[in-house]
Amino acid sequence: MMRSAHLAGFVALIALGAAPVFAAAAASVSGCVRDSAGVPQIGAEVQLLRPDLSVVTSVYTDSKGRFVIASLLPGNYALKAMGPSFLPALRENLRIRRATVVNLTLNTLYEVMQWLPAQPRAGDAQQDDWAWTLRSAANRPLLRWLEDGPLVVVTDRPGSAPKLKARLMATGQAGTFGESGERFTATVEDTPANSRELLARVDFAPGTDAGMESMLGFRQDLGFAGSVESVAAVAVHPEETDGAGDAGLDEAAIRTAETMRLGEAIAAEVGSTEVLARMGGQSPDATMIGLPFAAVEWHNGNTTVHYRMATMVPNTGAGDASEAAAWLPAASERNGGLVIERGLHQEIGLERRSDESGMAVLVYSDSIRDPILEAMTRLAVGDSGASQVAGAALVDTNSGLLHAAGPAFAAAGVEASVERRLHGTTKVRLSCANGGALVVPALPASAGFAQVIAASRARRAQTYSISLSGVVDGTGTRWRASYRWQPDDTLTAVAPYMVDAAEPYLSIHLRQPIHLTRDGSGGLEALLDVRNLLAEGYRPYILSDGSLLIFAQDQRAFRGGLAFTF
Repeated sequence: MMRSAHLAGFVALIALGAAPVFAAAAASVSGCVRDSAGVPQIGAEVQLLRPDLSVVTSVYTDSKGRFVIASLLPGNYALKAMGPSFLPALRENLRIRRATVVNLTLNTLYEVMQWLPAQPRAGDAQQDDWAWTLRSAANRPLLRWLEDGPLVVVTDRPGSAPKLKARLMATGQAGTFGESGERFTATVEDTPANSRELLARVDFAPGTDAGMESMLGFRQDLGFAGSVESVAAVAVHPEETDGAGDAGLDEAAIRTAETMRLGEAIAAEVGSTEVLARMGGQSPDATMIGLPFAAVEWHNGNTTVHYRMATMVPNTGAGDASEAAAWLPAASERNGGLVIERGLHQEIGLERRSDESGMAVLVYSDSIRDPILEAMTRLAVGDSGASQVAGAALVDTNSGLLHAAGPAFAAAGVEASVERRLHGTTKVRLSCANGGALVVPALPASAGFAQVIAASRARRAQTYSISLSGVVDGTGTRWRASYRWQPDDTLTAVAPYMVDAAEPYLSIHLRQPIHLTRDGSGGLEALLDVRNLLAEGYRPYILSDGSLLIFAQDQRAFRGGLAFTF
């Protein structure tokens, strides 16, 4: 029966992916990418951009430096070319029709810096925009901060200052730990100076006394040498309690990282996240920990070989990297003290990508400490006035969810994924992995909470996933549907450090523009996210005091709202 349900889910996703595919328009763009000496560039990435500089699709040049992007709707676009050791080249306001030809030239940083105004500027002359961009010999903007999302910093014309992008969002949600039913969010992204980016976000829950999350991110691009960045995140959740009278979990994290490029083929990143967590009120319970990370990549054309080491387990409950929760690890209590989920992850992987498809395979080794188990709760109060979870877990009084720390375990395994563009913007991704996960066996009804947690153990398991994503032509609807399966009795992810992993079981994400500004840079947008739509993977337990626990790797959650970008 379960296999039939899984097969039905896969069929539904494939049907959903095929639904928005329309007949291809008869417009195309082709050309050649060369350097300043006229030499064709092999393997250069060429991106087709909308007027708001969001990415439509990307391709790679062939052995003669040529590229072709077909099956397009006629209209205004921009083209961006990128290659190793070159600065990006951007051509805007391109009217693409049938068989449009556009050639692009890549320049090095040295070549660009040779073009400088020879004569001094007059005192009343209009200021150029060197403060935010480098310019080519053709006097065109050459570098811009592009974000694959709703926030971008752009200019209208040469000589104008960058626009400040801001986003306001109101959402209602249910089924997420540490969240109330309503949330208001304000996000601002700016480029205050050359090669610097700033991202600030604050969101709060109006139904709580002091529920709030905020983050501030800063990045400095050092050109060919690499970049440095810092992110500070703070979360205050007064609704989270330890069950023993101490209410309110406060978390703060500071993440610093440095990216270095060693020649044209090697890139490295090192950094650390310092985390401080404490219970509110008069509780002395607090913990502080450092979580380092590092990665090294070697590039050769479309092939990448990498090594990665990480200690912070990714927070699967976070929506995107601009949310504070993405930079804060999960926490719980054990024996009356706060603990933070962490581990040691090491992997070696190989990846190959082209304009139409991609594949990746890696081997990894994990050692997880204090893995977090999540459960829906209906707690009973004993004769002493406290439940069995007091001092042994964190409980969210709004959502009724519980976080408990399971036993440490180690596992090694393999991950593999393939990705292909089906048509236009529609992509399909298949992935699988094996490794270890915590499971809890069946227990008698007289079991206590501590006995249930102690009975959890690690075993080898597998996971498989399929995801489809795309943009509906005409309406601009961005959609993603995914289904990830793993055995029902597993309560933690098989490969918790997997990058770009799909959410467990059936999940659907929709972004629908309602109203756009004339230049397409802002407007009103409707959001809908549904996780674990079929409510799969639940493991119920009745404790000896009558409390009910329903464990699941991922609770069914709904999130919907409106966002306004300007």
